[in-house]
This record gives sequence, C-alpha cells and structure tokens, in this order.
Amino acid sequence: MSVKAKYQGVLDLGQQLGIKNGDVSEEGGVLKIKGEANTPYEKDLLWDKIKQLGGEGASDVKANITVSDDSVYHRHTVASGESLSKIAKHYYGDAMKYNKIFEANTNILKNPDVIHPDQVLVIPNI
Repeated sequence: MSVKAKYQGVLDLGQQLGIKNGDVSEEGGVLKIKGEANTPYEKDLLWDKIKQLGGEGASDVKANITVSDDSVYHRHTVASGESLSKIAKHYYGDAMKYNKIFEANTNILKNPDVIHPDQVLVIPNI
C-alpha cells in the first residue's frame, strides 16, 4: 500500500473541511501534507486522523498545518436538539464547560438553557 493510500482518510477530511493552500507530495516513502485549517478545532481533527491512521509517532508522514483564525477554537452552527452542555462535551470532552461557551456568546445568548438552531456560536479557546 502506498503512503498516500494509507493516509487517504486525512486527505478526504481535508477536502471536507475546505483546507486552504493544500499541497500533498510523496517523497522517499514519506507523505508531506501542507495546508491551512480555518480553526484550531479543524487542525486537531486532521491531527487526530493522522494519529488514527499512522499511530502516535508515525514516521511516514510529515504535516505542516497552520490555522487562519486562532482567536477562537471553532465556530459551531447549532443543530436542532442540541444544548450548550452537549456542544461542550463534543468540543471539550466535558459537558460542564458549557458556561465557557455561554460566556463567549452573551452577545447573542441571554440564557444558557435557550439556544436555537442555526445560531452560530463561538467555541472559545480554553
């Protein structure tokens, strides 16, 4: 299996995320990936995929992924049935950090228990 085939899932994810200035090359059995993610969250998703496919210390891939907006961790569009605690659990692994999201969005949220589909929430860096 070629190195590019091994990491095809990373390339597919990059395309789904709309990674900018992407460049992929293979040199001496090493896949070189370069690109710019929109947010740190998207960069983390790519690194998680690289680790999933290649292991923690993969020597057959080199990635240089930058971030265009590191002022926030991510921007999340609320879907029907979501709550701030469910969103916090998704991004931080801890539902109790919902208040961090609420505090970052007091310009559009008045109550942490009331959010609406299609609102775009800032997910702050913590």
